[in-house]
Amino acid sequence: MAKGDLYVKVVEWSDEDNCFVGSCPQLMYGGAYGDDATKVFTELCELVEEAIETLEEAGKPLPQPLALHELRSVLQRTA
Repeated sequence: MAKGDLYVKVVEWSDEDNCFVGSCPQLMYGGAYGDDATKVFTELCELVEEAIETLEEAGKPLPQPLALHELRSVLQRTA
């Protein structure tokens, strides 16, 4: 299992951008865009692994992976 598999990833349609947008709220907002949701998810998974690698190379700690319901609570508190 890859480290990125532990993080929630979201692919949703954006009327504003007129395409699918993929994000990983704990690591990045917006990152993968496109007309095909499956391709966006695949690209998002690659970007998440790259973000993890970048943080590790910089000696920065990774955020604690959260389950979707835990992440939702965190996001609601910051909104």
